[in-house]
Amino acid sequence: MARRGTARWSRAPKLVLATLVPAILAGCTVGPSTRPPVVEKDGPPPQVKPSAPPPAPLPELVEPTDPRVSWSPCDPDLLTRMEPPAVPAGMQLSCGRVTTTLDSPEQPGRGVARVSVLKAGTGPIPLVVVNDIDSEPGTLYAARLAAALPPELLQRFSLVGVDRRGSGQSDPINCIPHDVRMQLIGFDPGAESVEPLVDSARRAGQQCAVTEENDLVAYDSWRAAGDLEEIREQLGVPHLHALARGEGTRVLATYAARFTDRVGRFVYDGAPDPSTDVATALEGAATGAKAALDAFGADCAARGCPLGADAAGAVGGLLETLRGAPLVTSDGTILGPGLAMYAVTSGLAQRARWTELGNALVAARSGDGGPLAAFALPLTSDTHGRRSRLDSWVATKCNDSMARLSPTQIDDMVRALRARQPLFAGFAAQQLAWCSPWPVRRDPLPPATVPGLPPMLLASTAADPMTPEQGTVRAADQMPTAVRVSWLGAGHGAVAASPCVAETVRAFLMDGKVPSENTLCPA
Repeated sequence: MARRGTARWSRAPKLVLATLVPAILAGCTVGPSTRPPVVEKDGPPPQVKPSAPPPAPLPELVEPTDPRVSWSPCDPDLLTRMEPPAVPAGMQLSCGRVTTTLDSPEQPGRGVARVSVLKAGTGPIPLVVVNDIDSEPGTLYAARLAAALPPELLQRFSLVGVDRRGSGQSDPINCIPHDVRMQLIGFDPGAESVEPLVDSARRAGQQCAVTEENDLVAYDSWRAAGDLEEIREQLGVPHLHALARGEGTRVLATYAARFTDRVGRFVYDGAPDPSTDVATALEGAATGAKAALDAFGADCAARGCPLGADAAGAVGGLLETLRGAPLVTSDGTILGPGLAMYAVTSGLAQRARWTELGNALVAARSGDGGPLAAFALPLTSDTHGRRSRLDSWVATKCNDSMARLSPTQIDDMVRALRARQPLFAGFAAQQLAWCSPWPVRRDPLPPATVPGLPPMLLASTAADPMTPEQGTVRAADQMPTAVRVSWLGAGHGAVAASPCVAETVRAFLMDGKVPSENTLCPA
């Protein structure tokens, strides 16, 4: 595979390639405003926060001075890349690029990265938006989010979506061969051993080490937080006001640890499980996915769709069928049980697409796998002017993690978990196998919290397949200044889906109103 040209990156000397490859080989317009009721003092028990001094005051909202980001009209085809396509009615969109330091650990300050940003709306205060690395790029997510937020918020703020380094239009990573991608995504979650999956992950790591050279170790939340600091400076504001969803909240948490005195008003929409007990985090991931599938089944039954209420039974039956007879789509994609599980989980995360997901499952049971496989297409293929999301996902996830388990250890955990979560146990463990042969990061992970932070708003979702509620609760427990709002709904993220949560976010960002610790938003 050809290496990327120097026009896109200013490369550092190849000092770590000789050590990185052996390491892998060895182990290797907006709608009407709503004011929904917020139910307080009627949710889960209050969290027990670590002992800490009182939080710092929320920074004031200050308009930019001397901003240096150059904005221009976005590519007219940009919004056609949204999934599903959606054009925020009357929304003004502008696009730009910010140059940041590549900052490879072995060569700090050497080389540059170009980060794509999108501004939605015309409010004077920038609100930076970060999304999960495996989901829709932050630029497109910001455009979609702008259409779901209260219009008053967009009169005060403009959303500045960020494509995290290596993703979207920010010089995306493209290093895993297509056949290896399909092995990673297509691995059967019901397999007895992950050893073959680890072998595929080793091949992926070897190719990425050769293709990306020194850059490979520079894709992580630590350096993405540094990108946000550069963006803050170029936006011309004294504090970073930001909203992140799911795994993207790790970037904000890292920013808070690195640039504490520049933290503004932060909103976390879900958060990864910070537990160092891998088995606990694994069970939480499987439980969250099953809760989302059950909620999807209940919604399906209420709509009268052919799947009925037993969505878990329908999906489990489809996986067994695909094990014996995989489906081949019109473009040659082989839909086996592994790819089907990634497609289902992607669909569960996108609450607005549940009707489409139900129809796709019905079609797959009738022999047409195309509609279901389309849910996983962004992970497997370079389409619609975008690179596959899998490459940046694997690099970022494995660079962010210290956990490296052997295939035997992973297999033992899966066998134990299958007794409680038979459908999702093997699937939830697959990302552990992706990182098993990956070099362990040399620098320690940033602390979960640091003193001197202002209050932060954290929303959890009862049935979230990507950042399950129990993991978000554990994350909140480690953040003394975080105040959690619990949404009793389903899907990935609450801010864009719950008017109640959106109004709480509006009050926090605009008015500096910190909600009650025990706030519950109805489904």
